[in-house]
Amino acid sequence: MPEPQIFLIALGANLPFEGNAPQETISKALNDFNEFGLRVTAKSKLYHTPCFPAGAGPDYVNAVASVQAELTAEDVLARLHELELRYGRERQVRWGQRSLDLDLLSAGETILPDRAGYERWQSLSAEHQRAFAPETLVLPHPRLAERAFVLVPMADIAADWVHPVTSKTTLQMLDALDDAVVDGVKAL
Repeated sequence: MPEPQIFLIALGANLPFEGNAPQETISKALNDFNEFGLRVTAKSKLYHTPCFPAGAGPDYVNAVASVQAELTAEDVLARLHELELRYGRERQVRWGQRSLDLDLLSAGETILPDRAGYERWQSLSAEHQRAFAPETLVLPHPRLAERAFVLVPMADIAADWVHPVTSKTTLQMLDALDDAVVDGVKAL
């Protein structure tokens, strides 16, 4: 069994599910984490964020949670996918609208598939990443440093987290973003 480690998970939703608004879906999903072997150690506030990419649908509710688990990153990802299915997630369009989106952001200081593989995927254009999904898990999340809707809630619970490739903290990555983009992420 793997050693316990901390995983950071982004949560987002912009579609209702079974009559529940996105913020209710996120709250319920967080309550279900323990059932999947993911012990929530911290969770951010909920945030209203503009849809990404712009104009692709209703705005989102986003949050970030820190969980502890004695699982591999791949096992955590599989459990997150099971949770998404429970809440009606359909994987039809990459970066499309969804009732629940759970993204594994990091697994301790792990770099997957390896440093070269991470850097290769991270250097691809957003358009290329939108068109093609990686065949293996890439960690830390390759677009983490570009997304205010992830970094703002992440700063609530892991402001001093250090990216294992760039050596930048959450706050340093957040400070590098355009102020107008960051200001668009509003606490609920």
